[in-house]
Amino acid sequence: KLIFDFDATDDLVHGNQEGRFYHGYYKNYCFLPLYVFCEKKLLVAYLRSSNKDGAQHAWAILSLLVKRLRKVWPHVKIIFRGDGGFCRHQMLTWCDNNDVGYIVGIAQNSRLNAMLDPLMQKAKKTFEETKIKQRLFTEFSYAAGTWSRERKIVGKAEYTEYGANPRFIVTNLSGDPQELYDRMYCARGNMENRIKEQQLGLY
Repeated sequence: KLIFDFDATDDLVHGNQEGRFYHGYYKNYCFLPLYVFCEKKLLVAYLRSSNKDGAQHAWAILSLLVKRLRKVWPHVKIIFRGDGGFCRHQMLTWCDNNDVGYIVGIAQNSRLNAMLDPLMQKAKKTFEETKIKQRLFTEFSYAAGTWSRERKIVGKAEYTEYGANPRFIVTNLSGDPQELYDRMYCARGNMENRIKEQQLGLY
């Protein structure tokens, strides 16, 4: 099994390099490279201007990686993992059609929040009674307006002293909702350490 972690990050520029742009999220002039890791192995470092979508060309890169590696290991299980910036229906559809697993963040919206609300109310009630942080998980089917089919959503209903903290992922993997969220999706946080190592020149 191979898990490909996709993420974009800022690469600050300190002059008038071609392709420099100001990025509102990072609040600086930078490039926006795309990294792909498989555990600690860096597979792709793709330099891009920062005025582009963070998911630009991710679909093409995923396709190239899958096709190349399946020439060597035709039966290998491949899983694409990314945050909500990579939740693109074309990529999810391509994965569905090419036997590629995916577990990707999806931004909350009014429909998703409404579907999670009964569990969130339960979490809120228990927190108010115990003053202990509550984390409850569920799964349901959902289709965004641009999707051609429904997909499985894992929802986390979290309630703390700071209030409600709903989170959602979309996946075609089977398994317990909390296991998928905590053990599979949240493991992508290790990639952030790999990116920091790249930026510090430690890799």
